[in-house]
Amino acid sequence: MIKAATAYAATLACFLSIDAIWLTQMTGWLYRPLIGPLLADSVVLVPAVLFYLLYAAGIVALAIRPSNHWQGALARGAILGLTAYGTYDLTNHATLKDWPLAITLADMVWGTALTAIGAVAGYGAARAV
Repeated sequence: MIKAATAYAATLACFLSIDAIWLTQMTGWLYRPLIGPLLADSVVLVPAVLFYLLYAAGIVALAIRPSNHWQGALARGAILGLTAYGTYDLTNHATLKDWPLAITLADMVWGTALTAIGAVAGYGAARAV
């Protein structure tokens, strides 16, 4: 129980902090120029918090817990990130008028890398306790 809670807390902290940096840096450079009219004026906090809480739990359950070493957590995290971010972006690309391919590709690469990093951070923290 302590290992799982530690993995969750470390994953959440790592994922959220790195994603916050990405979003603050990339919104003006990537997202606003390409999908500006679709963006809200400000973040709606409740769904954002729910996403991070749920996604961190998914990383722990699907990438960290089944892994016997950090490389397994890395690989499972990458697969989860590609699947989750791919689902979102490819669906948008298929169903929204003028959804930019650049957003789809950037988000999929970012989600793959970020989820893998979060999984390794959570795995390492759990191993440390």
